[in-house]
Amino acid sequence: MLSTDAFNYVNVLDKAADASWSRENILTNNIANVNTPGYKRKDLNFENTLKTELGCCKHESLDSKMKDVDLSRLNPSVYVDSSNYSYRLDGSNVDIDTEEVELASEQIRYQGITAGINGQFDRMRSAIK
Repeated sequence: MLSTDAFNYVNVLDKAADASWSRENILTNNIANVNTPGYKRKDLNFENTLKTELGCCKHESLDSKMKDVDLSRLNPSVYVDSSNYSYRLDGSNVDIDTEEVELASEQIRYQGITAGINGQFDRMRSAIK
């Protein structure tokens, strides 16, 4: 991580990209275990972690919120969806269609985050010129 204020957005986007990459791997693992009896799906929710860290004060600018972000708190944990709700008789709660939609959505999110990181560096490059 870089320690200047110029990289606040990049550092947060970097954490978001890591979380998105991790979630893609988790969703892929869920898909691989679709036929495992009793398997409970896993997931990761970075959005709630980020919302908690940024706070909900709407009268504060995003720049000041980003400046105060504690990057060590932006580490979402994997949770097991242990709800008893299951489409299947074998006790697995993995729905292949839902997992594939979530995976496609996460791949698009990852591409958007990396485009955001590239955009931040493009703006820095143009400011230096």
